[in-house]
Amino acid sequence: MTSIKPFQATDLFNLTPINLDPLTENFYLYFYHQYLLTWPTLSYKSVNQSGEPTGYMLAKTEGSAKEWHAHISAVTVDPNYRRVGLGSYLCDQLKIVVEPERPVHAWFIDLFVKCSNKTAITLYEKLGYSVFRRVIGYYGSGNAPIDKKKVDDDVDAFDMRISLQRDIKNETVRKDGRKTHVLPEEVSF
Repeated sequence: MTSIKPFQATDLFNLTPINLDPLTENFYLYFYHQYLLTWPTLSYKSVNQSGEPTGYMLAKTEGSAKEWHAHISAVTVDPNYRRVGLGSYLCDQLKIVVEPERPVHAWFIDLFVKCSNKTAITLYEKLGYSVFRRVIGYYGSGNAPIDKKKVDDDVDAFDMRISLQRDIKNETVRKDGRKTHVLPEEVSF
């Protein structure tokens, strides 16, 4: 049995088993603290019956007008708790928090995922997310990319989105998003 609890700063001391996993992105303490202070309702953890963390979600809101949305910055699950639906559960909880009847009132939820991460892409597609665009060189280091046609699954990201109830006409998602390529500097909200 898993339950959702608010993410607190002291939880960072108990996340080592999760954060040491190679599939989990790690951040500076400042990053976690900024999320906990600015978007406390969008940062939460899952815990097992003993109260030990089994995964967590860090999300924020950004944008304006029809670009007002929730952005998943990190969703991760302890390797010992994978393949049992916990990642889906964490994502579904965010959707509940940001639907129109809630204070956030977002148009959509988005996230960035490395194009080579087929497992995560499959999970997000099962949850209803679709590729909005490919961001060339998003995870790259060094020189900024200049050619939108030169793709590399190991450094490019898919910007994946799911529209919410507020987006009645599905204006915030697109078909064939894999064919739309942008550079990182073109991504703004």
